[in-house]
Amino acid sequence: MWEYTDKVKEHFLNPKNVGEMKDASAVGEVGSIACGDALKLFLKIEDGVIQDASFQTFGCASAIASSSALTELVKGKSVDEALKITNKDIATALGGLPKEKMHCSVMGQEALEAAIKTWRGEAVASHEHSEGEVVCECFGVTDHQILEAVRENDLKTVEDVTYYTKAGGGCAKCHEKIAELIAQARGEAAPTPAPAPKKLTNIQRMRLIEEVLEKEIRPRLQLDGGDIELADIEGLLVSVSLRGRCTNCPSSQATVHGVVEAILRDKVDPEIQVREV
Repeated sequence: MWEYTDKVKEHFLNPKNVGEMKDASAVGEVGSIACGDALKLFLKIEDGVIQDASFQTFGCASAIASSSALTELVKGKSVDEALKITNKDIATALGGLPKEKMHCSVMGQEALEAAIKTWRGEAVASHEHSEGEVVCECFGVTDHQILEAVRENDLKTVEDVTYYTKAGGGCAKCHEKIAELIAQARGEAAPTPAPAPKKLTNIQRMRLIEEVLEKEIRPRLQLDGGDIELADIEGLLVSVSLRGRCTNCPSSQATVHGVVEAILRDKVDPEIQVREV
């Protein structure tokens, strides 16, 4: 399990302000169930002040806790005051979040901004038509979102960006572009592209797949009570079986593609495909 604070556990086990608000003045929707996390935020605004807030979310403990904390943070604030709330404020209200889960606090901030834009009658970019150019196709993250996350949170590495936005957590094809955006946001010289890796033989690839599954992927899944078994390898097609809490999980496909496939593509071969059997 991730190391969660008592406040995160409290907001997850006893979330505040859950459910649809029928008379909401504004609604902000961000994320996508296909990507593993989605949040719908409802606000009741009177005379420019947020009188009430509620949420519906699909996601992990951190996503639920972040959404719950956000609804408590915005109540009683003016719209202008609420717009100053950052993902750092949400994480702080929870006593901190694991770095791997910071994207949940970012999702809360984005939902709040989307809701207020809706209330003001401003255009809100949809998941399919986000502001900026899509850089990470796996999770639909744009260059605008990456640049904003880097600047607001002083991010320095591609891994940092993945923790805060999920960008780069899938096929890894966007890593070079993310590195360029990090340099742009920080006013640094663009990094020199890494040389192309040497092509592996079939036996080398199979052994490396087994090693990465055993040493990197399995321990990560076991942290959340899950597990994985290698079923078969046919060229670049890897078949796996999820075990433990990962079995029949609604987010199993996000785990297979967003975690297992992403790590194997990064560590072994960018053309690898993973399927669950």
